[in-house]
Amino acid sequence: MPTGKQLGLLALAEVQPYQEKPDEEYMNDDQMNHFRLILKAWRNQLRQEVDRTVHHMQDEAANFPDPVDRAAQEEEFSLELRARDRERKLIKKIEKTLKRIEEDDFGFCDSCGIEIGIRRLEARPTADMCIDCKTMAEIKEKQLQG
Repeated sequence: MPTGKQLGLLALAEVQPYQEKPDEEYMNDDQMNHFRLILKAWRNQLRQEVDRTVHHMQDEAANFPDPVDRAAQEEEFSLELRARDRERKLIKKIEKTLKRIEEDDFGFCDSCGIEIGIRRLEARPTADMCIDCKTMAEIKEKQLQG
């Protein structure tokens, strides 16, 4: 059963969860096309958000005489720009993932080489590690911080 995030990305791309066929080869053309469609739709949505922010900031920019109003507007813009910066980084990650699809290097763990899995990729299409390797990497990261 797909999660809420999976359904969100799938709905964005207007596709159904991928239904694997018996004895189907992992990361065949159908699967690659499925993820290519999801990633491109996600990238397009993020780009639209960037455009919307630019237009919003241009339209709403005002020089308020009241310092409190001016500060509130600057804080709103700051929050929007931080969100767009995260999305910009995500767009780069999506681009990298699309390149991996084109190079037939998608769907396998960078650390151990095993299949990441269709359901995990539908939840996080930019995943480049299997769940076990990602969990271990996060544990190591926490140990280094603590």
